[in-house]
Amino acid sequence: MEKATFAAGCFWGVEEVFDGIKGVHSTRVGYTGGQKPNPTYKNVCTGETGHAEVIEILFDPQKISYEELLTIFWKIHDPTTINRQGPDEGTQYRSAIFTHSSEQEKIAKASREKIRHQFDKPIATQITPAATFYEAEEYHQKYFKKK
Repeated sequence: MEKATFAAGCFWGVEEVFDGIKGVHSTRVGYTGGQKPNPTYKNVCTGETGHAEVIEILFDPQKISYEELLTIFWKIHDPTTINRQGPDEGTQYRSAIFTHSSEQEKIAKASREKIRHQFDKPIATQITPAATFYEAEEYHQKYFKKK
């Protein structure tokens, strides 16, 4: 199993997309990329912690490749907007790929370059090494399945 961590706006919708995809073993939502340890949803929503709302995906690379996950990632949000996805605005909603290895970083950068021509504006998606992942509160996990 390998991990992939993506930020593409509100983590509820992102999790909904990746849940149930063949080869995805599990997903969980949380926060990463910020400075404050143990952030809460309330902290992250202020934009002052520097964290992004993210989905952490545990996947089987024998069933779905990291490249295939990235293809889905690029399709589900607008990677040209800075700190905004749809009605959600703030640094916590930025587009970002948090890589777990140098190989993932290489693949992510190649993937970004490959899709660049599909947009009229520059790609704003950050590609950075994965930092500490803080799991979001239980009520955020599988949010749409609970409704």
